[in-house]
Amino acid sequence: MPTEFAWTDANARRLARNGLTAPARDVSPADVAADMLGAHAQVMAAGEVSLAMRIAGATRTDVQDALWDAHSLVKTHGPRGTVHLLATRDLPMWTGALSGIPRRAGAPAKGKDGRPLLTPEQETEVVAGIGKALAEDELTVDELTEALGGIVGSWAVDPVMDAFQTLWPRWRAATHIAAHAGTLCFGHNRGRKVTYTNPHRWLPGFRPLPAAEAHTALATRYLRAYGPAEPAHFAKWLGAPGGWATELFASLEAAGTLERVTLEGADAWRVTGDGDGGEQEWAPPAPRVRLLPYFDAFGIASHPRALLFPGRAYERALAGGQAGNYPLLLLDGIVGGVWHQRRSGRRIQVTVEPLEPLDAARHAALEEEVARLGRILDGRPELTVGTVAVGPHA
Repeated sequence: MPTEFAWTDANARRLARNGLTAPARDVSPADVAADMLGAHAQVMAAGEVSLAMRIAGATRTDVQDALWDAHSLVKTHGPRGTVHLLATRDLPMWTGALSGIPRRAGAPAKGKDGRPLLTPEQETEVVAGIGKALAEDELTVDELTEALGGIVGSWAVDPVMDAFQTLWPRWRAATHIAAHAGTLCFGHNRGRKVTYTNPHRWLPGFRPLPAAEAHTALATRYLRAYGPAEPAHFAKWLGAPGGWATELFASLEAAGTLERVTLEGADAWRVTGDGDGGEQEWAPPAPRVRLLPYFDAFGIASHPRALLFPGRAYERALAGGQAGNYPLLLLDGIVGGVWHQRRSGRRIQVTVEPLEPLDAARHAALEEEVARLGRILDGRPELTVGTVAVGPHA
C-alpha cells in the first residue's frame, strides 16, 4: 500500500528543507539556491531577500557578493524562462534539463515582416553566435546586437520583434534559449543598462548534462524540496508540458527512483524511501510567522495550492490562481495574508495584511520578522498592520 502523507507533515518537511523553519548557519547563498532550486529574480531585490532570509545573519550584500564577486551564483533564465539566481555549480544540470524539455506544439511566433522570428536553423546560429560574442566580455543589448550583426548576419538584428510598444532585433527571441543552452547569462549592470555575458567565464569548461540525466537529477531534487508532488505540479513549476512530466515520473518510478505515495488521499510521488525513519525528528513545527518576498520559490513550487493557500488566502494572495505576484505572510507554515514594502532612503515602510487577527504571540513574531527584513535590506523598518492597497505584480 502507498505510504500516506498528511499535509501538515509534508509541509513541515518542505519548510525545513527550504530553510524556513529556522535560518541555516554555516551555509552560503549558493548552498541555499541549490537546495530551493533557485531564487526568482525578475524583481532583483526580492531574489536577494529570498536567499538572505534563509541564512542566519545574512544580508542582501552577501547575496550580491556571491553573485558578482565570487560568482558562486549566476543570474540567468531558469524555470519557466524567468530570471533566477541559480547556484553556478548547478549549471550543467540546469542547462541540460531546460534545453532538453520538449517545446509545446504551435505555430512559431512571427515578426512584423510576417516571417517566423527564428527558424530552428536560425535559432541554432544565433545561440552559437551569442556564445561567441560574449565569450570574453560583458555586452549591453545594443553592443550584443552590433556584434551579432557581424557574426551571424544582418538578418539576426532586423527590428521585427514586438516588445513594449517598440521593435526589438530578431535575435532577442532566442535570449532565454541561449541561457538554457549555456551561452548567455546576466553580467554586471552598467548604470541602468543590463549586460549579458557567457557563463563559461565563471564555470570554465562546463557542459550541459545529457537531457535524461539532467531531468532525473532535477525531478529528484524538486521532490526532495517540494514533494510529495504530482507530475502536473513539477510541470507547472518548470514550465514544461504536462504529458512529458507524466512520462518522466512514470519512467523514474519504473526504474525504482521514485515511488507512488498519497498526500491527503491523492496520488503523489516522492524519491524512493525519502522521509522514512523518523522524518519528524528533524522537521519541527512550522514557524509562527514568515514573510516571503515576491515570487519566492516556496509559494510557487509548493502544491496543492488549495492547502498552502487555504480559504480566503486563495483569493487574496493569488492572482487568478498564479502564485508569486504578492509577497506572502506565512502563519504556522501556510499563507495567512499578504504584505508590501515601500522604501524611502533607509526608511522601509512594511504594511502587513493578515487575513485573521493576530494574537499577541504572532504579533511579536511578526515584529521580529520585520526587524530581520530591515537588517537584510540595511534599512530602518516601520511596521503597519492594515490593508495592502498595492495590486499584484505583473
